[in-house]
Amino acid sequence: MTSHTTARPVIQARGLTMSYGDVDVLHGIDLDIHRGEVFALLGPNGAGKTTTVEILEGFRRRSAGEVSVLGADPERGDDAWRGRIGLVLQSWRDHRRWRVAELLTHFATYYPDPRDPAELLALVGLTGQAGRQVDRLSGGQRRRLDVALGIVGRPELLFLDEPTTGFDPEARHEFHVLVGRLARDEGVTVLLTTHDLVEAERLADRIAMLVGGRIRACGTPAELARRAAAQAEVRWTADDGTPRRERTADPSRLVWELHRDATGPIADLEVRRPTLEDTYLHMVHREDGGTGGDVDGDGDREAQAA
Repeated sequence: MTSHTTARPVIQARGLTMSYGDVDVLHGIDLDIHRGEVFALLGPNGAGKTTTVEILEGFRRRSAGEVSVLGADPERGDDAWRGRIGLVLQSWRDHRRWRVAELLTHFATYYPDPRDPAELLALVGLTGQAGRQVDRLSGGQRRRLDVALGIVGRPELLFLDEPTTGFDPEARHEFHVLVGRLARDEGVTVLLTTHDLVEAERLADRIAMLVGGRIRACGTPAELARRAAAQAEVRWTADDGTPRRERTADPSRLVWELHRDATGPIADLEVRRPTLEDTYLHMVHREDGGTGGDVDGDGDREAQAA
């Protein structure tokens, strides 16, 4: 991955706003996403994820704000600009009568330096389905083909919308390895939208949480977990055999106090720290409760790069 301090972000947004009539969907989003970074955008249904991504892809005009994607305003992106971007959409049901290898070979002709279709089929685990019609693929196989079509042109920027829907655990693991290799070895920037918190935690270098049209927090999975208002839980078994548990913002101090006061070894001592899921649920519940605000009070500018 290139240095974030010297390279211009692949995606940059300042004050990105979107309204549909009297309804405000996005409220001044700021984003910096860098070359070779896997960036996940999380949020509940209706948070504005699809609108944000469609604006970045050039498919939807924004109401206000400044946006740069691969050095260009996506509203004015030309064919050459689009050729540098790969898309894996959540639902794509075109080209049903094509055979798999024929379709991939056809798409490859649109790019100046495409991947070899046969190698790409092997990469996504579809070699055995090369001669099958697209409409005869299973849901998971169709999803693999979607991924292959998204990366056949060697994109610099790859948008992934719920990419592993329908994948079995082995296929999901292989896909995660592929995404990591694209980012690490080829410098591909990946913007991932998903409802799978485990997937986001495994894949993403950074995660932005979009709730109510605002980015409530942005950082690495570990940073988000540390900043969560959810407290750590310490569990142990008392001397009389009674299971005990206590929530605390300072688990290290509680463990020290337990050892200080104990007359012997502490049985079944366990510290459970906040997870990414805790962070996500906390912010969604805050929004549902109408409290608004951000995880650590830094306003809506939290997605700017450090």
